[in-house]
Amino acid sequence: MPSLKSKQTMKKILYPLAVLVIAAVLYLLAWPVPIEPVAWTPPPAPALTGIYEANDKLKDVQRFGAEVGIGPEGINVDAAGRIYAGYEDGRIVMFSNNGTSYQELGKTEGRPLGISFGPNGGLVVADATLGLLHLGSGTTPKVLAAAADGVPFALADDVDNTRLDKNLYFSDAAAYPLKDVLYEFVEHRGTGRLIQYNVQSKETKVLMKNLLFANGVAVGPDDAYVLVNETAAYRVMRYWLKGEKAGTSDVFIDNLPGLPDNISYNDNNRRFWLALYSPRVASLDDLASKPVWMKKLALRLPKFLQPAPPHKAWVLALDENGKVIANLQHDAKGAYGPITSVREWGPWLIFGSLTADSLARLPVNSVFPGSPPPPANWQQLKPRPHHFVPPKVEEEGVIGAEEDIEKK
Repeated sequence: MPSLKSKQTMKKILYPLAVLVIAAVLYLLAWPVPIEPVAWTPPPAPALTGIYEANDKLKDVQRFGAEVGIGPEGINVDAAGRIYAGYEDGRIVMFSNNGTSYQELGKTEGRPLGISFGPNGGLVVADATLGLLHLGSGTTPKVLAAAADGVPFALADDVDNTRLDKNLYFSDAAAYPLKDVLYEFVEHRGTGRLIQYNVQSKETKVLMKNLLFANGVAVGPDDAYVLVNETAAYRVMRYWLKGEKAGTSDVFIDNLPGLPDNISYNDNNRRFWLALYSPRVASLDDLASKPVWMKKLALRLPKFLQPAPPHKAWVLALDENGKVIANLQHDAKGAYGPITSVREWGPWLIFGSLTADSLARLPVNSVFPGSPPPPANWQQLKPRPHHFVPPKVEEEGVIGAEEDIEKK
């Protein structure tokens, strides 16, 4: 029979433990979270067969730009093949077309996520913290726009330029900052926007709103339409800029097997490249139709218990009708990923990532036979970029000194 002393000892242990348990329960049930979720029923995820069949076509990507920084996101490529990327520390970096050298063009005080080319020169940057920026001949970007319709941007995500006029199109992903992106997925109210910015008039115009995490943006052929990814709805939307449908929108591709991130268009081969951040998250889909209190509870859980996307490299190619024409995957712990940006230039597919420590590339002819071949023995090349510091250039509109580019 326990002694009086042992009973007192047990009480000293159990009382604080009970208080902690009660506090934890009250926290999980009552701690305020800044969302008001709505119920929705996601379509069943498509089977990974046929056009989405599992494969290892991204297994042999070549990584380059290692040790330059973390998170080379929103990549773009100019006519000379130079590659631009924004890093998590705010730097905007340009690589030579063979990946052997790089120079730092500038730095934002936020997180650059999307990069495009300004109609009058320089780079246009969608910065998650600061909005739509322009980087010209200096090293400090200037703010082009920080709000639309009187509503400040919470998460400027991606940007693309038209070829025939002075318009830029970009996404304001959600009403929540980058660190709280899960809020948009759980709440599912649709707070994202697709926005037009005119370089001449300096005016912004909201083209679409109520988007479910507005992500990647790509202007289509002949500037006829612009695509915007709805990551939280697993689809890509199309907004018509010209013709009889101008000012209207429709679905370009629906019920994707993963979370669409950035998208790009290749004018020469007239196809889109869509990066999938990850496969669909089963626990997130399961949570969609659950009661409001359960969704709020999920956000109060520790990060490691919240719905999280699995690690996988995945990219799709789409034709101009939204049909899948290539499916590239690699499902392994060491796969390059998550792939959040992809560009086709010359013989290469070039990949960027929100969190990886390098960029990556793969010959296009490994996907579409008959495409231009990469340099001979490309697998043996080990691009280790050195930091190229150009001389100062005073000419207005020049992004940086022209670099001698070794063409292989």
